Amino acid sequence: MRMRKKKNLAPRMEACGGCLIRDPFAMRGSWRTLMPDARELRVELGCGKGGFLAQMAPAHPEKNYIALDVKSEMLVLAKRKAEEAYAAAGVPMDNFLMTAVDIERIFLIMDETDQFDEVYINFCPPCPKCRQHKHRLTHPRQLERYQKLMAPGARLYFKTDDDDLFMASLGYLEEAGWVLDYRTHDLHREGAPAESPRTEHEEMFAGQGIRIKYLIAHPPEENQ
Repeated sequence: MRMRKKKNLAPRMEACGGCLIRDPFAMRGSWRTLMPDARELRVELGCGKGGFLAQMAPAHPEKNYIALDVKSEMLVLAKRKAEEAYAAAGVPMDNFLMTAVDIERIFLIMDETDQFDEVYINFCPPCPKCRQHKHRLTHPRQLERYQKLMAPGARLYFKTDDDDLFMASLGYLEEAGWVLDYRTHDLHREGAPAESPRTEHEEMFAGQGIRIKYLIAHPPEENQ
């Protein structure tokens, strides 16, 4: 479902304050300087309405979280959800950043010195047509880019409701030489070995009886 263009988007984005990185391309090679004492840098690719990181970030103030989404409208919603979560937790919102960028251009806003420790992909578009497959966030050409930006020991966490995308992603990982640490075709029945808050999409799909697929993987051992 296509999201409607938000009215007064510019002032809403301006109201996002310090958590919004307005020029991510200028930050290439410098993301870790924004929170130098953070133990880890974690990135969500395609944050949507922000439900996932709104649960993760307040619970781990010692780690820095960056939400990326191509749609600025989504970032407005993500910021609001994050504010509510931080307020409820009673902690300052100083380890959460967000920026608008096409995920396929991530190598233009980050380089090897920005190394992130965990990357999350939750319910990304399945791009079902064959000619669209190269735009999937788990496609081998994307995995190659992530690999260059991941710190030793870093992991990728992928969650989807789409059976075809999940099976294709398993093949993409194998093709790219990545190592599969965990996978399940029914996350809510089997559970996850790592913290994995439920998102709005996840609750919606589960309510429709759709099984949630989930995997954890890491780049080839030579990259670790």
